[in-house]
Amino acid sequence: MNGELSLWVEIPVAILLVLSSLFALIGAVGLLRMKDYFQRMHPPALASTLGAWCVALASIIYFSALKSAPVLHAWLIPILLAITVPVTTLLLARAALFRKRMAGDDVPAEVSSRHTESKS
Repeated sequence: MNGELSLWVEIPVAILLVLSSLFALIGAVGLLRMKDYFQRMHPPALASTLGAWCVALASIIYFSALKSAPVLHAWLIPILLAITVPVTTLLLARAALFRKRMAGDDVPAEVSSRHTESKS
C-alpha cells in the first residue's frame, strides 16, 4: 500500500470522527442550557467520554488498516478517561457542595453514619 486506504476503512473512520464532534457539540449545548453548577457537570463529562471512545476507535481502525496489523495502544486514552473523569466529577461536586454549605445556601443535609443507622 502506498498510503492510500480503501473506502471501507475511510467511511467508518469519518463517521466516528463526526460522531465524536457531535458528542462535543451536545456536551457544549448541555453545558449552556443547564441552570446551576451541579446540572452543568453531567453533559460535558458524559459527552467527552463518549467522544474520546469514538476518536480512539477511529484511530485504531485507521492505523490498523494502514499498518495491516492491530494497533491497540489508542485504547489507553479512553480507558484512563473512564477512570479519571468520574472521580474528578465527584470531587468537584463535593467541593461545590461544601462551598454552598459554608455560604449558608439551602442544600441537602450531609449524610453521616449516625443518620443511616436503623432505628428500632
